[in-house]
Amino acid sequence: QVQLVESGGGLVQPGGSLRLSCAASGFPFSDYAMSWYRQAPGQERELVAGISSAASDTNYADSVKGRFTISRDNGKNTVYLQMNRLKPEDTAVYYCNAARRTRYYWGQGTQVTVSS
Repeated sequence: QVQLVESGGGLVQPGGSLRLSCAASGFPFSDYAMSWYRQAPGQERELVAGISSAASDTNYADSVKGRFTISRDNGKNTVYLQMNRLKPEDTAVYYCNAARRTRYYWGQGTQVTVSS
């Protein structure tokens, strides 16, 4: 059974940091590109950051470049999103995504709220 379980979300003040984790199981993790998406209320889901299967390539939304870092540990079947200098506009549900060719999986999401 495929599972993507996100954790690490919560309430943080502007300027603070959070580290999201996504633990994967049920599929060959090291064969899949991994990404983090987010969805704010009333808005479409958007790509935040992605990392290739071997971690050789990463990409980021312009809005998070220089503040967020995506990484993965293929030995632990886990992908991370380090979020620094958080802003209120980063408030959203953050989702983990695994993709390989036409196959993809989603996690259930974790809430991140940036507020004073």
